[in-house]
Amino acid sequence: METFNIKMPCTLYELSIKSVIDYFQYYDKNDLRMLPENILFDVYFMLYKENMLCPLYFEFSDLDVFVRMLKLTNKRLCLLKSFQALMDHGTPVAKTLANSYVLWCSLKRYETFGVDMKPAQLDSVIHTGIKVGGFLSEAGWFFDSEKILSACRDLCLKLPPCAESWRVTLECCHKLLHAQASFSLLDAAMETQKLAEELVQKLMLVKETMNLAGLYTVFSLNAFCRSDYDEAFRWSVEALKELGPGVSPRVMIDSLSQAAKACVVKREFTKADLLVRQAVCLAREAFGPDHPKFADTLQDYGFYLLNSDSIRHSVHVYGEALKLKMSAFGKSNLHIAAALEDLAYALYVHEYSSGRFDEARDHSEKAIEIMEKLLPAEHLMLASAQRVKALILEEIALDSVPNSSETRKKQLLLIWMKNELLGEAEKLHKNALRLSRLAFGEDNVQTAKHYGNLGRLYQSMKKYNEAETMHLKAIAIKEKLLGEDDYEVGLSVGHLASLYNYHMKQYRKAEKLYFRSIDINLKLFGHAYSGLEYDYRGLIHVYELLGDAEKWRSYTLILSTWKDLREQHALLDAAPLALTECPQPLDKIKQVFFESFKTNVKHLKFKIILQ
Repeated sequence: METFNIKMPCTLYELSIKSVIDYFQYYDKNDLRMLPENILFDVYFMLYKENMLCPLYFEFSDLDVFVRMLKLTNKRLCLLKSFQALMDHGTPVAKTLANSYVLWCSLKRYETFGVDMKPAQLDSVIHTGIKVGGFLSEAGWFFDSEKILSACRDLCLKLPPCAESWRVTLECCHKLLHAQASFSLLDAAMETQKLAEELVQKLMLVKETMNLAGLYTVFSLNAFCRSDYDEAFRWSVEALKELGPGVSPRVMIDSLSQAAKACVVKREFTKADLLVRQAVCLAREAFGPDHPKFADTLQDYGFYLLNSDSIRHSVHVYGEALKLKMSAFGKSNLHIAAALEDLAYALYVHEYSSGRFDEARDHSEKAIEIMEKLLPAEHLMLASAQRVKALILEEIALDSVPNSSETRKKQLLLIWMKNELLGEAEKLHKNALRLSRLAFGEDNVQTAKHYGNLGRLYQSMKKYNEAETMHLKAIAIKEKLLGEDDYEVGLSVGHLASLYNYHMKQYRKAEKLYFRSIDINLKLFGHAYSGLEYDYRGLIHVYELLGDAEKWRSYTLILSTWKDLREQHALLDAAPLALTECPQPLDKIKQVFFESFKTNVKHLKFKIILQ
C-alpha cells in the first residue's frame, strides 16, 4: 500500500516569520528590534533553523539584544541550541559578548571621557553581567562566563555599602563561584567564596532575611571539585536545611543533586539514592525530558549507580544523559566532553571482564579532543580525561597477548602494539599526575589516585619496585586524608595485595592486605559487592602457592557463595528510574534524610565579626 507524507500547512504567524527571514537583509535592524521579545526571538530562532548563522551572530553579539532574549525563560532550550550552533560554526559569540561587557563596565572608559557612571546605569550594567555570565556558564562556556562575572564583581565592589549592594554582589559571587569551580580555577574560586562568606556576614549583621540553599550548594560544589569531601558534605547538608516552599525548582534540583554526590563520596548510599531520585523526578517535571537540566540530574544519577555497584544501569543512564546533552550542545562543548568521559569510564568498568573496550576508548578520545580544542594548555580538566583513556589503553594492551599458534610476525606485532599502548598510557598517567600536583599539591585524593594508577600500570609493565612505591604513596595519602577504612584506601590496598601476590611472591603480605580490603568492602557494600571477587581469587591463589589446602577450600567455597549472591543481586538490582515515578513531598525527603543521620556532622555557622 502506497503511503504519502502529508505536510501540515504553516500557520499565518509562521508564514509571517518566514517572510521576515526571506527579506531579513533588507530590514532596518533597529526597526526589527522594536518587535516584542517573543516575536523577535522567533525570528532569530528561524535564522538558526534556516542556517543563517552570520546574521544571527550579528544579532546575538549585541549585549542589549541578547539580554532581551534571556528574559524569555520558556525559550531557554531553544536559545542554548541557537547559541551552540553559532559556536560550532566558528563565530566567537561568547568571546564577543565577554569583550563587549568588559569594555562596557570598565570605569576607566568613562573616566577617559570625563563622564561619571550614573547609579541607574551602573545597576543596569551589573544585572546584565549577572544574566549573561550566568547563561554562558549554563551553556558550558566557563572561560567567558568567568571573565564577565569577574568584571561584574569588580563593579559591584564600587557600589555604596548597604544591604541592597551586598545582595547584588552576593548574587554575582554566587554565579562567579559556580563558573570558577566548574572550570577548575581553584585559587580564584576560594577567593570568591571568601568574599561571599564576608557578604553573608554583613547581611546577617543588618538582620537581612535570605535563603542560602543555592549559595551553600555552590560552596559544596567548590569543595567537591577540590576533593575536600568532608567539606562538600557539610555544605550540602546546610543547603538541604535551607530548602523550602519558596525555593525555585532549579535551586531545589541543584541542591538535591549536589548533596547526593556528596553522599556518594561519603558512601552514604541510602541518602544518595533518596536525594538523586528526587532530583531526577523534579527536573523532569519542572524542565521536561529534553532539557539539559534533566540531563545533568541523569549524570548525577549515573554517578550514584556506578559507585553503588549498579554498573550496568549506570552505563544506560550515562548514555541517556549524553544523548540529551548532544541534542542541546552539539558535539563541541565542555558539557559534552564531561558526559563522554563519564560514559567512557562506566563502560571501562562494565567491560572490565569482557575486554571489549573499543567504545570506551572512542568516547575517552573524543572527550580529550574536545577539551584540547576548547581549554587552555595544561588545564586541570584534561587530567581526569587522560586518566580514563590511560586505564582503557592499559587493559587493551594486556589483552594483546601473542598466541603460540600465530606466526612469528604476528607475535612480534602484538608485542610491539602492547608496548606502544603501555608507553602511551604511562605518558598520560604521568601528565595527569603532574597536572594534579600543580593544582592540588601532594596531599589530595586526586593526586593519590594518579599515584595508584601509575602503580597498576608499572605492575603491567613489570616494573614491580616502581609499582610498589606508587601504591604505597597512594595508600599513605588516602589514609591521611580519608582514614584507614575508606573505600579509596581499600581499593589501593587491594592493588598492592595483587602486586605482592602475583608478581613479588610476598604471599603473607598479600594475605594481610587482602583481609583488610575484604573487611573494608564488606562494611561499605555487603557480601554481594562485585569487587570482592578479586580479593577472594587472590587469597585462593595465595593459599594454593603456600600449600594451605584447608584455607584454599574455605575461600573456594566463599567465592562460590559470592557468585550465587551476585546472581541474586543481578535479579534484584533496581532498574533506572521509571518514567512514571513522581517527586515526593520535600518535607518527607528532608525528614527521611535527617532522621537517618548517623554521621556526626559539624553544623556550619558563619562567625559574625563585628567591625
